[in-house]
Formats: sequence, C-alpha cells, structure tokens
Amino acid sequence: MWRNKEIQAYLIILILIVAAGCGVAFIFLSTSAAALVFFTSVLLITSSFVFTSWRYREIGQLSDYLRRISNGDYTLDVRDNYEGELSILKSDIYKVTLMLSQQSSSLKQDKSMLTNAISDISHQLKTPLTSMTMMADLLSDSQLSESKRAEFTKNILNQLERIEWLVSSLLKLSKIDAGTVLFKKEDVPLHKLIDRAVQPVMIPMDIKEQTLSVEGDRTVSFSGDFQWTAEALINILKNCVEHTPVKGHISITFSENPLFTEIKIKDNGSGIPKEDLPYIFRRFYKGKNAGEDSVGIGLAMAYSIITSQQGDIEVRSKQGSGTEFHIKFYHHKGRGSSD
Repeated sequence: MWRNKEIQAYLIILILIVAAGCGVAFIFLSTSAAALVFFTSVLLITSSFVFTSWRYREIGQLSDYLRRISNGDYTLDVRDNYEGELSILKSDIYKVTLMLSQQSSSLKQDKSMLTNAISDISHQLKTPLTSMTMMADLLSDSQLSESKRAEFTKNILNQLERIEWLVSSLLKLSKIDAGTVLFKKEDVPLHKLIDRAVQPVMIPMDIKEQTLSVEGDRTVSFSGDFQWTAEALINILKNCVEHTPVKGHISITFSENPLFTEIKIKDNGSGIPKEDLPYIFRRFYKGKNAGEDSVGIGLAMAYSIITSQQGDIEVRSKQGSGTEFHIKFYHHKGRGSSD
C-alpha cells in the first residue's frame, strides 16, 4: 500500500494540513489547543489509514479471486452479508462468475457435440466411400462382365446420391443450428403445403403399392415458411413410407382451432419401440426398426425446422400398430406475410 504514489501524495497532503492547523492553533490560541489539534489529527489519519489498509486487503482478495476465475476455477463464492460498495462489487463479480461458468459449461457441451457430430459424419461417409472404392477397383478389371459392370456402376451412382443427400442435409441443419436461416412469416395454405410435400414420395409409394388419404378444410392455413416446412413434412413422409409395408396406408389430416393449426401424419407400419421414442428426433439416432440405408437425420431436420418456427412436434407410436406424428403451429397476433 505504501508504495502507491496516490497514498504517498495523500499522506503528504494530510501532514501539511495537520502542520498548518497546529501552527494556526499555536499562534492564535495556545499550546494546549495546538496539541489537541495535533493528537486529534493523528487519530483521524491513523483511522483513515487503518480503513484504507482494510480496503486494500479486500481488493487484494478480489484480485486473487479474479485470477483464480481466469484459470477456470468457478467454484468460489466471494459474496458476504454486509452492506457497502465492496459487498455490491463482490455480488456483481459473483454473478459474472456464474455467467462465465455457464458459458464454459455450454462451450464444453458444444465441443463435445461437435466432436460427436464429426465422428458420426465420418462414419456415415466411410461406408459408401469404402463401397465405391471397392467397386471402382473391380470395374478396372478388363475381364468383368457387362452385367456386373452395369451393376457396380449403378451402385456407385446410388452411393454418390446418398452422399450428396447427406452433405446437403448436414448443410441445411448447420444453417438452422447457426441461426442463419431466416424463416419467412407468410400465410401458408395447408392443402398447398401438403400437395408439395407428397410429390417426392409418390413414386416410392407406388412401388410399394401404398395408398394415401388427405383430409382437411382447404381454408386452413398457418403463418410460416412454405419451403422449409415442406422440407420437414417430406422427411416425415419418407420415414412413414420406409416403415409402412407393401399395400399399407398413410393418412394426412389437418385442422385449425383458435390456438393452433395442426397436421397429423399417420401410417399403419411397424411402429416405433417404446425405448426408441424419446430419441427419434436426435441427430444420427437409428432405432431398432431403422433400415440399413437409414442415416438418422431426416426426423432431426424436421424437428429443427418446426421448432425453429415456434412450432411443436410429437410422435405417438406402438410397436406393430403404426406411428402418428402431431405437428402444431401456434397462432400469434399479427399473422401475415413478411420476410
């Protein structure tokens, strides 16, 4: 403390004031008055420096506390139950400590999720790449028959399409996660949305001889993004087609009430085991009934798209009795079209 130039200047000023006071008292009053002024001043100066020394110790403890926080120790609690500026400062520092602790925990979680995602992506890409490498080596054999050559070429094209879909889906998900997707708020008629969503699954349904029924009032609509919501429904419908048997049935119903617009997509397929239900919207999760080519990303994307528009999606299923997806878009004041 005594090395502080401000303290030194403060002490010099106090000494000068005491000297001046004592001099005035000695000249104009008496020796006794000068002595009284001197001893009173000494007591005040001593009290001032005792209090200043205490504040320096408290500030020193806070500095040590901050150094330990900067080294990653967020378990300390510097708060006390006293009133005063230092107590308020301690309380504010503790609040910042809690915020830093939460941010550190969030960053560690994000880092772990990123590591797991990279591992999952590597695994998903490794299988088709290995398969294509093997088939490319076989295609280099001049003795290979034309039928096998055509088969291997078709398989390579299928694997390339799978990789393209995976990369495209991951890019879309990463944009949603990063918050860079600007979802539109426009009036979306449900019948047009569903017409758009069923188009990509009509051929797979025809191949499996599946039937589709759509029911709902053509005036029903909600405020959201047409293209992105169609993307979500397409992924849900693809999941239904995949898990519905040949000559199975898929139904889509939609309705509206004062609180929300609801879409129900139901199939009579194999259903989802009870233990898989809590995880089906988790990225790269593959349930027990998942197909060999399933990546586990379609439902995760649908979930991200719907919830990013303040919607809600839940699944109801019983193994062997089909699956039903319930999608809700809640009404907000000021519905309308905007970018």
